[in-house]
Amino acid sequence: MDRNDELAPLTDVQLEVMQALWSVDEAGLGDVWSEVSKRRPLAKNTVQTLLSRLVDKGWVDTRQDGKAFLYRAVKGQGAARRQIVRRVLDAAFQGSTEGLVMALLEEKGLSKEEADRLKAVIEEAGRKVK
Repeated sequence: MDRNDELAPLTDVQLEVMQALWSVDEAGLGDVWSEVSKRRPLAKNTVQTLLSRLVDKGWVDTRQDGKAFLYRAVKGQGAARRQIVRRVLDAAFQGSTEGLVMALLEEKGLSKEEADRLKAVIEEAGRKVK
């Protein structure tokens, strides 16, 4: 099992906090709050609580710099995306990758470039199975 599988899942608002942290190397509470507040009105103490919970979950690390605490993401966007896709795959498609891909294609469609890249990924996956 991948270490990312052991991480507690992110809520929607925790994901927004993580997105603010992924855009920088390190940030203080005020910077994170300012960034998250652009998308969702939250009190500063709410963002502080969210950051504390993300530290507890293993998604974020913190260090003290004088009187301030600085936060940084210790898990990347890839870990979050894999977790979200797994949740959707299991909940909505009973684990069927084909069902998920077909639903995406039917809903959104593809450009020629996207289709070419997807075809290459599928061919590579097919080679790995053999």
